[in-house]
Amino acid sequence: MNMNKTTDGTTLSIALEGRLDTATAPQLEAELKQSIGNSKKLVLDFEKLEYLSSAGLRVLLSAQKVMNKQGEMVIHNVNETIMEIFEVTGFIDILTVV
Repeated sequence: MNMNKTTDGTTLSIALEGRLDTATAPQLEAELKQSIGNSKKLVLDFEKLEYLSSAGLRVLLSAQKVMNKQGEMVIHNVNETIMEIFEVTGFIDILTVV
């Protein structure tokens, strides 16, 4: 999985490419812990994300809990496959997907 991180003021944006699974979820989790700091907005771009496992969902849930306390988290460019995972798992009701 590749990550492209940018910061604009209090907005942290991370574009993910490839697979967010058991092997790569710790990488995203570590990046979020290091970078989220005092961010008021977390934007995740899933345009090039091909696969999302339960380990990836766990990291997203953890990030959502942090951002609920200090701002907001938004997920952009979700493909049909990932959207189906969000719908089946009920994450569509927890996450802000635009």
